[in-house]
Amino acid sequence: MLDCPCGQGRHAHLLAEAGFDVDALDYSEALLEVARARGTSRVLRYAQGDMRVLPKKWNGRFDAVLNLFTSFGFFDLPSDDFRVLEGFARMLKPGGVLVWHGGSRDGVMTRFLARDWWTTADGTVFGQERRFDPLSGFLEISSTWRGPSGDGERTHRIRLYSASELAARMREYGLVVEQAFDGWRDRPLTRKSSEMLLIARKDD
Repeated sequence: MLDCPCGQGRHAHLLAEAGFDVDALDYSEALLEVARARGTSRVLRYAQGDMRVLPKKWNGRFDAVLNLFTSFGFFDLPSDDFRVLEGFARMLKPGGVLVWHGGSRDGVMTRFLARDWWTTADGTVFGQERRFDPLSGFLEISSTWRGPSGDGERTHRIRLYSASELAARMREYGLVVEQAFDGWRDRPLTRKSSEMLLIARKDD
């Protein structure tokens, strides 16, 4: 199977320990160093690369491709997101499965919070402000924290998709969504689900 992007290898490592043969790819060499420090083997291989341009040598190689924990929608152009989906389809064998997890535009908008804050166990206060652009689909999140370990702030944004839009895009690349879950919960996706887990199979 392919774990992409794999980050620090937390999923790839556990999957290899469970007996799966895993290739894992990420753009960040720093994160890959952490992943490799966890261990590699003949059934666990890490590679550096851009998930918009997956290696041709992997075409049709995998029974499963995993895109987990909101690792999709960060590129400036939606066309780059769709290049990723096309690449995932290209990596799969006929009948192979894509497991995709991320935010659901419908659910996030249903429960949209412009700002909130909370305090962690060590007394650090976190605050977030959120802005959504309905034309681009970008949700921008500005985070600020103050606490015993230091202060800081950062801003990031992610393009949100609805389940129906992603399913239609996947279908263009021969991927048919067979199941849609409410995030990691064992229940169907609803319009109030802020996260979604899609299971798509490549046409035979």
